[in-house]
Amino acid sequence: MKKTVVLGASPNPSRYSNRAVKRLLSNGYEAVAIGIRAGEINGIEIITDTPLVKNVHTITLYLNPERQKLHYDYILSLQPERIIFNPGTENHELMRLASEQGIEVEVACTLILLSVGEY
Repeated sequence: MKKTVVLGASPNPSRYSNRAVKRLLSNGYEAVAIGIRAGEINGIEIITDTPLVKNVHTITLYLNPERQKLHYDYILSLQPERIIFNPGTENHELMRLASEQGIEVEVACTLILLSVGEY
């Protein structure tokens, strides 16, 4: 199963990151929600620090490029197989760093990938 870290998760149900966690869960994926504000999404606690998460398949980003800079080392330390840059999160510097480490980089919308069965 593709364990996914949702970086930038929000307890606000109108946010795309919140919807992504819900959609991942409803499609049978394991979701780890990491965000700025504590809370929960469908019983999944939003973690507000940077835990060591093992066996990460995908990190899906919901942080703008400026906020991502604080998390470069953390993101890369999780050694995901891929990073999804959702609309508005495109970051050529992080894309390059990830590619150099053999991490697949995808510019896409997690919600659309899930809805069309291409996740």
